[in-house]
Amino acid sequence: MAQAAFVPEPAPQHTEPSFDVLRWHDEPWTAQLALDLLPETNGPKVEVLSGSVIVTPHAGIDHQSVERELPYVLHRAARKAGFWVYPEINVISGADLFIPDIAVLRNSGGGRTTVAIAEAVLLGEIVSPGNRRKDVIDRPREYAAVGVPFFLRVDLRNRVPTIALFELVDGEYRPLAAAAAGSTFAMREPFEFAIDPAELLDEEASDPTPTDSADDLA
Repeated sequence: MAQAAFVPEPAPQHTEPSFDVLRWHDEPWTAQLALDLLPETNGPKVEVLSGSVIVTPHAGIDHQSVERELPYVLHRAARKAGFWVYPEINVISGADLFIPDIAVLRNSGGGRTTVAIAEAVLLGEIVSPGNRRKDVIDRPREYAAVGVPFFLRVDLRNRVPTIALFELVDGEYRPLAAAAAGSTFAMREPFEFAIDPAELLDEEASDPTPTDSADDLA
């Protein structure tokens, strides 16, 4: 008795972007594939590097505090020099998709989903304990390889914030300015900016101002 020919099960068809695609797509990933097939998210970072999708959960609260404060104050300084600052935007480099913690662009990213890495004058990373190698070694090397002029690193080791700025010289990043909490980090390139790194972390007031009691108001 003849047996029916084996018919392979078709790959799932998705009408909307879904993380389910990570289970069945077994070809090398590109930035464009990720943007087309995966949903937008305010949760974990979804990046593409060397054909693989990298999903990273949010870092600790200190990291989030710096990511709230630093892009804001940087942007105010950068606008005077004609630059634009954004936290966690999609940056495309060839087939790779990076989401740096901080991006300083030559032009506004308004209305766009992605920007080309060639538009970045500075990219920055806030070092997380679980991704220390990526933030300190891998990402600056990748950014240098494609010619990003400046790299900014914020290190929160032992909850003592340190900011360091590096400039691309002969294909490698060289230290340009650095300071730890309690001193002033000051840079002149690619625009003028200064801050005490201690201002970037949230701390409760040790001696809050007392409010008027009911008896005082009587």
